This record gives sequence, structure tokens and C-alpha cells, in this order.
Amino acid sequence: MTTWPAVLFALLAAASNALATVLQRRAARTVPLSAGLRLGLLVDLLHRAVWLGGMLAVVAAACFQALALSQGALSVVQPLFVLELPLALLFGRVLLGGRIPRSGWVGVGLLVVGLGSALAAAAPTIGTAHAPFDRWVPALAVCAAVIVTAVGAALRRGAGGVRAACFAGATAVGYALTAAMLKDATHAWQTGGPAAFFSTWQTYGFALTGVLAIFLLENAMQSGPLTASQPVLTLGDALVSLSLGVTLYDERVRTGWWLLPEAAGVALVLWGAVLLSRVALARDLTGAQDEAPAVVHEGTEPGAADT
Repeated sequence: MTTWPAVLFALLAAASNALATVLQRRAARTVPLSAGLRLGLLVDLLHRAVWLGGMLAVVAAACFQALALSQGALSVVQPLFVLELPLALLFGRVLLGGRIPRSGWVGVGLLVVGLGSALAAAAPTIGTAHAPFDRWVPALAVCAAVIVTAVGAALRRGAGGVRAACFAGATAVGYALTAAMLKDATHAWQTGGPAAFFSTWQTYGFALTGVLAIFLLENAMQSGPLTASQPVLTLGDALVSLSLGVTLYDERVRTGWWLLPEAAGVALVLWGAVLLSRVALARDLTGAQDEAPAVVHEGTEPGAADT
């Protein structure tokens, strides 16, 4: 396995995901609004070429991610997905007509510089292509415990920033775990072909975990402002992926004094993510709410909403 093909495929996957977000958002603007669930929504979208283009971009992103994970380290591939938001902003500016303010461009610069410096300082090694089952057991147990704890904490809070951040944390763990299982599943395809791919448990594991992560992400977006969820999701996915790469696939990063530039890079990524999450176009693309909706319980006055 080599690094540069993995970086290239990871960037293509991030770009494809960003394009899918913009195309699906544009398609959603063309269908009639309804107060509740409408079964005809999918039929309406199927008749729109822009929505079909978005779905093709999703498929392309999955293929590029699988290729990236088959060629490089999990701790290199997943952090590159933090570029999805700035890429979506750039695509959205062209296709949706939104405007990126100066603070947004500063956020893009901070995120790119921070990510590059952090990865350069960490210099993750590739490690192994397959994780033995005895390593998967504790990794799955810890990830499941973190997700359950984060979701439980979110459900105990009313709508707002804390609830959104908790759901985003659970989503980040889900995304990282999905990528880790996808890496093992692609190894099965490489060594045994389609038969091995569809007979390994990681294939079904990443499919189920991926669906769960998307569900948790939707809850994060609906629970509170993007400024609360996006930084947690951005850093959480990268850091959990790094941890899984080290524990499952023997990937290594530099320590010692290298921790200083690594921490500085992470701080720049966090700063950039916060700035980007405040851009109006970003909130439009994700469908996130600027403010948490008031939750009024039965038997209470409107002013006594949960906080």
C-alpha cells in the first residue's frame, strides 16, 4: 500500500460527498413543501436529474473511499474528509448562488493549513491491511459504549447546542467505525473477491453502522445550531479514526515534541470548522437550524419550554 493514491482517492471521495450534498439540496428546493411525511417525495425526486446526479455522487464517494482505504492508512484517509464542508461551500457558491463571506474564506484557509500541518507532523504509517478479530471485540465494545453514552446524554437535554454536540459526537464515532470496517471489507474483496466480501461480517457491519451514523447526524442537525455540531463532528471523526487505526491496524504517528505541531494543527482545524459553521451557506446546505426550536410539553405554558 502507498500513501499518495490513498490521499488522491480520499480527496475525490470528499469532493464527491460535497457535490452530492449540494445537488441533493438543490433538488430538495424544487419539490413542494409538506407539513409531514409525504410518500410521494421520493417519486418527485426520482424525476429530477439533479437529485439522481446527487445519488450518483454518493455512490462515487463510497467507491473512492473504499479505494482510499485499500491503499492507505485509516488515520490518513478519514481526516481528509474534513475538507468536505469547505468543498461543499465552494460547490454551493457556484450551483446555489450563495455567498461565502471573508470569515468563510479564512475558515477554509485555517482548515486546510491545519489539516496539512497536523498530518505532516503526525506522519501516520500505513500499518496492516487486516485487523484480527480479537482486536475488533474491544474496539466495537468501546465504540458502542461511547455512542450509547453520547446519545443518552443528548436525550436527557432539551434542544440546543449541548444536545447537538452530543449527537455529533456519536455520529463521529459511527463514521470512524464505519470506515474502519470498510477498510477490512475492502481487504476481503482484494484477497478473496466478491464471495469473500459478502461473506465477511465487516461488510454488513459497515452498512448498518453507516445507516446509524446518518440517522444520528440528522438528529444532530435538527437538535441545535451547526456551530455546536460541526466542530465536534469534524474533529471527532478524525481523532476516533486515528485511534482505531492505531489499535486495529498497527498504524503509528510521531510523538514526543511532534505533539506540539500536531496540536497546533488540530487547533487550526477546530478554529476553521467553527468559522465555516457560521457561514449562512453552510447552514443552508446542511439544513441545520440557526437556533434550537422550543420544546413545549403538554400542560405547560409556551414560555416554559424545555431548555
